[in-house]
Amino acid sequence: MTTTEDHVELVAELVRLLETRILDPLEILLTSDELLSPIRARLRVEAEVWAAQLLGADRGRATATAARLIGVLFPGDGPFDPPESWWRSALGRAVARTAGHPTATAVPYATAGAMLGITRQGVHDLVKRGKLDRHPDGGVTTSSIRDRLNRPQESIPWHRKT
Repeated sequence: MTTTEDHVELVAELVRLLETRILDPLEILLTSDELLSPIRARLRVEAEVWAAQLLGADRGRATATAARLIGVLFPGDGPFDPPESWWRSALGRAVARTAGHPTATAVPYATAGAMLGITRQGVHDLVKRGKLDRHPDGGVTTSSIRDRLNRPQESIPWHRKT
């Protein structure tokens, strides 16, 4: 279950990424912010929409939105393989809940832990208890991680308030 706080945090992160990865380079190339003002305003509105899509109930739409954003914000010649710290970001958490890992059917225990917000040992325990699926080639299936994150009775550790 996502909250208004999740949405606000994701919008802020998307706006920050759009600024640093798209708008700032354009401003340098164009040597002017004047042309970018309407684009900046439009991207802020779009960030709200994209956040709603990523956090919404329509998994197909959320996955397509995640793929588009990752393709634009994290371009590269190889498959998208973010560092473990990325999974703790608002976008990383939304992608984990939506698509699991966007380019892998299985991930190592350490990555699974990052996606779930728990330790590698915690992942090992969940696999042992049958709460996560071990992939035949090793690691944990991303679909079982996604399913675990979407279970209503499971709270996500980094969302707990103390």
